[in-house]
Amino acid sequence: MGRPRNWLGGNWIWMLVLALGCLIVWPRGMALQAIATVSGLPTVHEVTDMALVPTPPATTESPLDFAVAAPLLAQSAPNYQPRQVIQLADPSNYGDRYSSDAYGQPVNNQFIAVMHETVGSAQSALNLFQTYHPNDNDQVSYHTLVGRDGTIYYIVPPEKRAYGAGNSIFNGPNGPETVTTNPAFPSSVNNFAYHVSLETPSDGRGNGPNHSGYTQAQYESLAWLIAQSSIPESRLTTHKAVDRSGSRQDPRTFDTSRFLTLLRRYPNRAG
Repeated sequence: MGRPRNWLGGNWIWMLVLALGCLIVWPRGMALQAIATVSGLPTVHEVTDMALVPTPPATTESPLDFAVAAPLLAQSAPNYQPRQVIQLADPSNYGDRYSSDAYGQPVNNQFIAVMHETVGSAQSALNLFQTYHPNDNDQVSYHTLVGRDGTIYYIVPPEKRAYGAGNSIFNGPNGPETVTTNPAFPSSVNNFAYHVSLETPSDGRGNGPNHSGYTQAQYESLAWLIAQSSIPESRLTTHKAVDRSGSRQDPRTFDTSRFLTLLRRYPNRAG
């Protein structure tokens, strides 16, 4: 019999040294380049006036809606102007958009808009986003949130990456699109997504398949917001559509036809 092979020396040690060297050097050599500015997304500013007035429910079981009253018909799309409030998230809950992925490959995806719903109240969502989360698994945010009264809350600046869809992919006209920004986590659409959430009605505060739906003011504000962007209809999608976990259903009871009818009233969206 020949001499036993020494597994603690020779090539094995060199391979171990090389592997450890790669782990140490990789983060520096593959540093991601943050995108400083973006175009084609809604800008952040405040408007304090309410656009629509609340209409009392017809029955005690009906959720409060916010409808276009007769004197305010001119404030429907395309002349609508929502109330806008800045409620920025804690910086731990969002990050930079990058011009390359975690492996150094350039990325230049066009923006998509992803529709969500809060499941809880708007205030509970805002409280969550404004809380410091040191654990990566707890970090979450949207760019904007539309309250039941139509108020638009700006939460994450448009040039930043909101953490709205963890394990996700957009299957659009150009094929599947997803970007890895951290090898420790699944790839997602977050690097090129603009995340918008609708406040859920009180009868939808759970995991049921549907609820009573969204208010007229929410559809008006959502249409107005998307009309401020250059995102085409072919790149408007939902959390349910991009999710790869199979656990996301939002936004439930979303009336796509109602939303698109309002959106197409804006001159830059007609035709």
